[in-house]
Amino acid sequence: MTNKNLRWNNQPFLLKPAGKDYLWGGSRLNDDFSKNIDMTPLAETWECSTHPAGLSTVSGGAFDGWTLQSVLAEHPEFAGKTLLPNGDFPILIKLIDAKQDLSVQVHPDDSYAREKENGSLGKTEMWYVLDAAKDARLIYGFNRDIDREILRTSILQGTIEKYLQYVPIKKNDVFYIEPGQVHAVGSGALIAEIQENSNLTYRLYDYGRLDKNGQPRELHIDKALDVVNTKSSAEPRQPMRVLRYQKGCATELLYRCRYFQVERMLINTERQREMTSCQSTALSFQVFLCTEGCGVLFPEGGEPIPFFRGDCIFIPAASVPMKLHGKAQLLKVEC
Repeated sequence: MTNKNLRWNNQPFLLKPAGKDYLWGGSRLNDDFSKNIDMTPLAETWECSTHPAGLSTVSGGAFDGWTLQSVLAEHPEFAGKTLLPNGDFPILIKLIDAKQDLSVQVHPDDSYAREKENGSLGKTEMWYVLDAAKDARLIYGFNRDIDREILRTSILQGTIEKYLQYVPIKKNDVFYIEPGQVHAVGSGALIAEIQENSNLTYRLYDYGRLDKNGQPRELHIDKALDVVNTKSSAEPRQPMRVLRYQKGCATELLYRCRYFQVERMLINTERQREMTSCQSTALSFQVFLCTEGCGVLFPEGGEPIPFFRGDCIFIPAASVPMKLHGKAQLLKVEC
């Protein structure tokens, strides 16, 4: 694949996601976010992904129809200094619609994954709650210390739920899930997930559900017990967040770790002539995920990019200067 006849000039571009039809999903990603993906249910959309299990593609512009993976292979400078030593992109961004409870699961860290999973990354992730039913909750760790053999027995006997810690959730909550932390998104939750670029999930328990072929869903008990933190977990508290205001825009840091940084941006330029300006640095790309409202991104020297709820925009490192106009909430992700 070549781009020698294309003009790219570090312009931002829209991404089109890959969809996943896991049995616990619903219809909100199509109904509320206009994904127009022919899947029922539609459980997840992988909005910014170079993972082979679900590649996002470019929609419009010079790279229309290319996978993000192909764009970055041709132009690794678009990722700045964030590419991993093997050339892989560092993160994966998803939207998750949990009509039913997700399986009780745990993820390995990088060290375990490298050794046991053919050099893969582990999975550290952050959840931002976009919406939640009145009684929605998630599972976050254990409510008491538990011995591994007792845990194994409780999984096999279907009694593990009595050891799990259930946490009520509401819109705008943030949760950080580190490797080894037992967790699950509960029914009625709509989530944006930012994570390492990994698809490693070890299921401990799945409520005895059957897959579309009538077979029990696979559990990964031995690997899960290898990596799980069996100590009781303190109930997670919401971090202190401070909105910082400038003309037409307010921002707040949601979470920062060694793998990624996530900010929430509130854009409102409807009643003013001066638009909000932004530009990525040479060190990192940025990704804008619109979670509410709509607007227009105006890149210098390029075509305007209208965006709506659910749209995902990739901003190359050292991008052209840009201006934002509209009334919208965005998650800004960078490394």
